[in-house]
Amino acid sequence: MEQNKYTQMEEHLKAFQKGTQKQAHEYAVQLAQKAENRENEEQLYSDVDAEISSLKKVSSGFMKAYLQTSAEADELGARLHDVKASRKKRRFIAAAPANSVIDLEEKKCRHFAQGVNLYKLFWVCLIGSFAGVVIEMLWCLVKNVYIESRAGLVYGPFNLLYGFGAAALTLTLFRFRNRSSLFSFAGGMIVGSAVEYFCSWGQELVFGSRSWDYSGMPFNINGRICLLYSIFWGFLGVLWIKNLYPRMAKWILKIPNKTGKILTWVLAALLAFNAAVTVLAIARWSARVHGEPAENVFSQFIDRRFPDERMERIFANMDFD
Repeated sequence: MEQNKYTQMEEHLKAFQKGTQKQAHEYAVQLAQKAENRENEEQLYSDVDAEISSLKKVSSGFMKAYLQTSAEADELGARLHDVKASRKKRRFIAAAPANSVIDLEEKKCRHFAQGVNLYKLFWVCLIGSFAGVVIEMLWCLVKNVYIESRAGLVYGPFNLLYGFGAAALTLTLFRFRNRSSLFSFAGGMIVGSAVEYFCSWGQELVFGSRSWDYSGMPFNINGRICLLYSIFWGFLGVLWIKNLYPRMAKWILKIPNKTGKILTWVLAALLAFNAAVTVLAIARWSARVHGEPAENVFSQFIDRRFPDERMERIFANMDFD
């Protein structure tokens, strides 16, 4: 029945197209004839202008309908693909749940972190900050055969760069979670590069230091981002919204509604305190590197708690100008 409906619509559109083509041809002939015979030409011109206006209006409507139906087809196809992929058996790791399934489960239980509200973004940031450090430490171990800190905070294995990147990717790509991977790739490439550039610029502006420099890479912008890593961000965008985010959302779904909000605010306060202490510690580290002594009791306390040796262990790749 549905197929017959779409077939009839297609036939109506073809008939309409032939009708407008025939009408346009007739007006073209009449205009050519009026070039020699000027009788009633104003009326003809008025009719042709009205026809052009109607065709433009209809064309605009058809274009909107085309874009909307294409989007619907793309989304339905992506949902089908994701559901099929989620049902495939994996040998060592479970398949990621489909985003549409996560959406339905969140809606059913009215979860406190439903959709992309502030609670969801905080948990994504927290988990992303931890997971990013663990993954980069493992990569360093595989690549260099030694373990080196990749933390971005003085307390715990957390790096807010990864957390903010995960939250930014989620916030930006959430609307494309049930669309084809092309949207996720483009969004990940743009958002990831923007976050990386902003973090590099902010670190250099505030602390006068850089944790990475792509000046030797082709197609770089001020050494802060480069084409190769922007492409990596694009692939990460697809991996994130299609595989990692639904897994993470499934874990967050297990947090009870009654305690979830309280736990979120407590962890947010601890993370904010950690970030504030980190900023103070790095500021004093930078000052010591540039030969600036501690001028008050508080600065002396920071220097005792976070000497150069400790800061170098935590921030192994940080360099000061």
